[in-house]
Amino acid sequence: MSGQANQARGLARVEELYRDRSSRARELQKEGKKIMGYMCCFPPTEMFTALDMVPYRIMGNPAEPITEADAYLETIMCPFVRSCFDLAVKGEYDFLDGLVIPHSCDTVQRIYDIWNYYKPRRFSHYLNVPHMLHPASLEFFKDELKSMRQALGAYAGAEISDDKLRQAISLHNEQRALLRQLYEMRRPDPPLISGTEILKVLVVAMTIPAQEANELVRQVIEEASNRTEGGPQKRPARVMVYGTEVDDETFVQVTEECGANVVMDDLCIGTKHFWHDVPATDDPLDGMVDRYLNKISCARTYHEPPGDHQSDLENRFGYLKDFARDWHVNGIILYAMRFCDTVELDVPDVRDYLTDMGYKVLHLEYDYSATATGQLKTRIQAFLEMIG
Repeated sequence: MSGQANQARGLARVEELYRDRSSRARELQKEGKKIMGYMCCFPPTEMFTALDMVPYRIMGNPAEPITEADAYLETIMCPFVRSCFDLAVKGEYDFLDGLVIPHSCDTVQRIYDIWNYYKPRRFSHYLNVPHMLHPASLEFFKDELKSMRQALGAYAGAEISDDKLRQAISLHNEQRALLRQLYEMRRPDPPLISGTEILKVLVVAMTIPAQEANELVRQVIEEASNRTEGGPQKRPARVMVYGTEVDDETFVQVTEECGANVVMDDLCIGTKHFWHDVPATDDPLDGMVDRYLNKISCARTYHEPPGDHQSDLENRFGYLKDFARDWHVNGIILYAMRFCDTVELDVPDVRDYLTDMGYKVLHLEYDYSATATGQLKTRIQAFLEMIG
């Protein structure tokens, strides 16, 4: 961690890096590190770490108006992806040495070709992720991971050995365990750490090397554990957020300013990213297949119905019931990205499933823009009044 000795620690350091997300990656690039950009939760970041590359999660910026991407993309497509590409066209992602994009949805799939055509990187790779879960899917995805492993190794001029991969898996599993420990600090009433602070930690952890991220999360855990003041206040509303990409503080901050504690989530920049470890297997790729294909709960993945409709709901959304119970949630916000058909098609089932269990549920559709904060605040305030 060269140049780190005199820097801030814990949440102060998180704030610094959150405000300038690419600063550390740019520093490391000047020192000779390769920075590998990726989108969504499906690319196995362990492969980057195994080659001493820096995994960098590509995110948008709701505060930055989309002014360039409209010349290349339809306006009736995912505003998050449009924001990411808009930043790329403006040169914000020119520091990336490589780009790995999965088939998480059709929009993300298509942006791979468009990005490569207009803003090519030294390395690019498309990861084809199956939509259905059955034995053939697992075999197919393992072959896809083999191809990615070979492509990265050829680019780096170094093989990703099983031993290097196991070491990287161990490092990333350590990070996942630390983040789960951090989430445990949201169970008390009041929580020891706010949802806004958690979001910033997650964003920062996805833009710096795994080893640095682990040390930073440890510092945050220690700092929050020793709090006597300055943490969240006790409030009647304990909210869980379900949705897609929330990589900006505004929504969570507004929700907490309205009088709630955001204590749990099911988000791409959230539990989807770290909740499950890569299990130990003889062939490390088998463990990665299990974790990245079987364990990530995403609306784009088709689950074979196990029986009647209620059994299907339990199979798809039972983990949300567990989250809500274990984190003492009494209100749930379904925060769906506009034009995200995969999530919007799930919303009626999720809403009915949670409402039938007695939870207050609010469905919000957002356009990944900072301009609608006033309207957002009004709806959240009305929802929180229902909770009490």
